[in-house]
Amino acid sequence: MLEVTGIGGIILLILDVWAIVSVIGSAESTGKKVLWVLLVLLLPLLGFLIWLIAGPRSV
Repeated sequence: MLEVTGIGGIILLILDVWAIVSVIGSAESTGKKVLWVLLVLLLPLLGFLIWLIAGPRSV
């Protein structure tokens, strides 16, 4: 299991918050927003990378 600690953990937290704020500000439906937020919250590193590649962007 990958464990991110220290400065890497802080950076990952900041990136995840940025992803969640971007998802909430996007034009997607509420259901899709909830799924994206859950993905980023449950799988912080992998969820962020998936969002970065395929996720909705804020308008």
